[in-house]
Amino acid sequence: MTVLEMRDVSKAYGQGAGRVEALRQVDLTVGAGGMVAVMGPSGSGKSTLLTIAGSLEEASTGEVLIDGAPLSRMSRNDKARLRRRMVGYVFQDFNLLPGLTVAENVALPLELDGVGARAARAAAREALDGLRLADRASRYPSQLSGGERQRVAIARAVVGDRRLLLADEPSGALDSVNAEAVMRLIHEACKRGMAAVVVTHDAQLASWADRVVFLRDGHVVDQTAPLPGPESLLTPGQTS
Repeated sequence: MTVLEMRDVSKAYGQGAGRVEALRQVDLTVGAGGMVAVMGPSGSGKSTLLTIAGSLEEASTGEVLIDGAPLSRMSRNDKARLRRRMVGYVFQDFNLLPGLTVAENVALPLELDGVGARAARAAAREALDGLRLADRASRYPSQLSGGERQRVAIARAVVGDRRLLLADEPSGALDSVNAEAVMRLIHEACKRGMAAVVVTHDAQLASWADRVVFLRDGHVVDQTAPLPGPESLLTPGQTS
């Protein structure tokens, strides 16, 4: 079943001589249980693709559908509800609230969507337990390591009945051991039925994905699927 579909999506900022085309006629489909890695140089449109896929920005042209529902037909409130219920975000800087405990951070999206505090905390603890963080539930973000904070961010992104996970360089601030652990956790979420789009600059981490999409100047210039390993992303002459 298709969870995310982007049809001929373009995004431009500004007017006239100052106009910048961040995305140009991008097509992307991600099914339930699938992980797509997005790679490309700085300024290629990777982060813009994520914000449009998650309804945080509107496409200039084209259409985005989540679970078959076109975003263009949704009101602002409908989009906000969709983000709370169906879309999980993981950012490089974690975006955890320092004044809330780990469990409270994870439960927050559910509580904002009207779930009772007790039920939301129970769901949060279940998500934390799945990521081996149950013993950190009562701690605050400042009391955690970088890897633990990123795992909390993933728990918050997958709690409840989320269908789509969008991750922007989720391992960029982590060492190689924690970076691989984060990708493994995202992969496990996909095995449970979520669809994931992960922006990364690291070929080793991209090898966890079912498919890699390459962006340059807002265009999809290539796709690779499936990946036998990170070496498949190296161009001729880069191997030693």
